[in-house]
Amino acid sequence: MDHPHLKYQRLIDFCKALPPTSVAVAHPCDEASLTGAMDAAKAGLIAPLLVGQRDKIEATAKRFGIDISGVPIIDVPHSHAAAERAVELVREGSAEALMKGSLHTDELMGAVVRRESGLRTARRVSHCFVMDVPSYSETLIITDAAVNIAPTLKDKIDIIQNAIDLAHAMQFAEVRVAILSAMETVNPDVPSTIEAAALCKMADRGQITGAILDGPLALDNAINLESVAIKKIDSPVAGRANILVVPDLESGNMLAKSLSFLAGADAAGIVLGAKVPIILTSRADSVMTRMASCAVAGLVAKYRREQMGKAVS
Repeated sequence: MDHPHLKYQRLIDFCKALPPTSVAVAHPCDEASLTGAMDAAKAGLIAPLLVGQRDKIEATAKRFGIDISGVPIIDVPHSHAAAERAVELVREGSAEALMKGSLHTDELMGAVVRRESGLRTARRVSHCFVMDVPSYSETLIITDAAVNIAPTLKDKIDIIQNAIDLAHAMQFAEVRVAILSAMETVNPDVPSTIEAAALCKMADRGQITGAILDGPLALDNAINLESVAIKKIDSPVAGRANILVVPDLESGNMLAKSLSFLAGADAAGIVLGAKVPIILTSRADSVMTRMASCAVAGLVAKYRREQMGKAVS
């Protein structure tokens, strides 16, 4: 607790040494979104393309003293057009990531998931919070707490694989996935415990790869070694998970916000499963959180390039 933001600072410092990631910023027409993009640009994390009404962007920059000199502005008439044009820039190869500006999340994601002109892949789109919890020794990924409201078992396969790939992009030494429920035993009356058991068996059979999975696990069993010892749980994941998979959006959102407001945690956010990472920032996010979100997107973009290179070779 004496070193808040330490994990984020290490992440940002590492990414500063990498080439900046080209990012299409959709409709950055308020102080928070324009400042977030430009702070990340000044830190060398991103190379932004500002997509929105030129007059609004320039007026916002002037009003709040934000230096946007030398940054390309792609002029479009409104926020819907900004979302569509930002997606087009990715499809054209001009940007390796998207960043939400001051438009509604649904506007941006609507353009992303559009069947013909969007950025769909075979994977389901999902959100990950990358949490810096001062009292926990590792960076903690929580998924999905922002996109999929009541994911099915099939959805959770993609949600978990997206999170595992993110952990590899962030160079986790070992990826340990805890599938959360209210208890650590399979109970036919609690559907999330049955799904957790099925997902673990899928990992055993190679349907989910790149990590060690265990579940169902209650939250204390997932992150606290003392509770694991008391309950005599024999597991390589229990007590030391670095990915927490929640049953649904409501439980995930409450978990992430509880950590933020009661444990002093920061919560960077990234959307995965599309052709490029998508940075979803909130007006309430701190400067550190916004920078960390951009750094995470840069690592994901780098990881995608490397994986594509391996596939070609």
